[in-house]
Amino acid sequence: MKPYRTDIAWSSADSITVFGRSLPDEILGHLSFGDMAFLELTARTPNANESRMFNAMLVTLVEHGLTPSTMVARLTYLGAPEAMQAAVAAGLSGLGTVFVGSVEGSAKMLSEAMPKPDPTADLDAIAASIVAQFAATKSIIPGIGHPFHKPIDPRTPRLIQIARETGFDGPYVALIQKVAAEAGRARKRDLPCNATGILGALACEFGFDWKICRGLGVMARAVGIVGHILEESRNPIAADLWLRTEEEATNHFRAAKTE
Repeated sequence: MKPYRTDIAWSSADSITVFGRSLPDEILGHLSFGDMAFLELTARTPNANESRMFNAMLVTLVEHGLTPSTMVARLTYLGAPEAMQAAVAAGLSGLGTVFVGSVEGSAKMLSEAMPKPDPTADLDAIAASIVAQFAATKSIIPGIGHPFHKPIDPRTPRLIQIARETGFDGPYVALIQKVAAEAGRARKRDLPCNATGILGALACEFGFDWKICRGLGVMARAVGIVGHILEESRNPIAADLWLRTEEEATNHFRAAKTE
């Protein structure tokens, strides 16, 4: 029979060990929340540049206002205020290919187009191939364009600047920008590289498996959702959101019946 085991963490009556480090003595007070997340993903602690870049990546996705994920969390909290975890889970369930989870799509796209970082690669040709592939299937290119951040996602240049300062402005960061430029030329409109596009590229620079990249968004947005639930408990808007929606839907139904 195969024994149950994990190489991540284990406990005894008087100790908790995480990747060979004592949680009370070597982690608490020494690692930030982001550094702890990095340890969980890589089994090692980050150096100074890795810490700055990775923490910036997580912070990018913590907050974006009244998004679908925070609204559904508030509405779930309205119905079940005794279960904050249910409201957080409800909000996180909406992180997919359209919102936040597009970090995964971007990382997958880039890593498949360039399996290993290659500073000598013809990035223009790779970008053109990516855009053509998505055009052939009439699919949205992950990490490109934004519904209201136009002509540029304000998070993007700052992330690129931090990448440059920390040494993470490698071929994947360059490639996603070329994909955005090529997509804009092909479709004859501005299609800026958004934050999730850059984050997917940075995940590739770190060497992360694209399959865990949606998890970066889950880690980050959970923090923001908890903040929104706290605000909802103090200054509620969910009930009004529900009642106004119900009223407008009812009025529309009544108006349609009288026509």
